[in-house]
Amino acid sequence: MDFDPLISRGLLRKITPSKDLTEKELKESEADLQESEKEFRAGGYKWGTIKAYYAMFHAAKALLFLMGLKECSHFAVGEALEVLSKEGKLESIYVNDFKTAKMARENADYYYEYEEKTAKAILGPAQEFVKKMKFLQQKFSKKEQ
Repeated sequence: MDFDPLISRGLLRKITPSKDLTEKELKESEADLQESEKEFRAGGYKWGTIKAYYAMFHAAKALLFLMGLKECSHFAVGEALEVLSKEGKLESIYVNDFKTAKMARENADYYYEYEEKTAKAILGPAQEFVKKMKFLQQKFSKKEQ
């Protein structure tokens, strides 16, 4: 996969692939997803939205760590997902869902714009996104063996 343009732009850094960091990020992703679901059920749409995004963010970071990459910003994660999509490793819907969730998180966190409709629209894709990142991690792990 050609991440070199992102590395040269300072958006990603090469690191030693790390199963430990991958596992740590996956735990964070799962915890954030559970918290998002809990917040949504309780009517906490701001934190439900924010946590749903962070579940996606940490799941994507886990995959990057496994691939020997570290992001330098939230934007960089979306760009790395674009590379995976362009190379046929990830369907574009997951890239779009990530970017939509990122925007919703920023709106909730910085502009106090959040509502049930948005939280509901993000939660389902976040659940699917996390599943997809886990699937890709397993797929890439098997290639290494």
